[in-house]
Amino acid sequence: MADIKNRVEGNVCGKYYVDTSCICCEACTSTAPGNFRMKDDGSSSMVFKQPDNDDESSACDDAKNGCPVEAIGDDGN
Repeated sequence: MADIKNRVEGNVCGKYYVDTSCICCEACTSTAPGNFRMKDDGSSSMVFKQPDNDDESSACDDAKNGCPVEAIGDDGN
């Protein structure tokens, strides 16, 4: 389960985040490319844009549920 205390630097503020347990598999960037991308240094993915519509929210939920190491968190807001 993702830990907000281990949030990756570069995540934009908001509901979704990626933590340091990310293994760079790019599943989230494939599932929700409008919201997730790899960091420039390739060390992990990050949320570069929080969802602003139902389709993006659904894609982010799918990315979170599909993360093989549960590195995507949802702070509940």
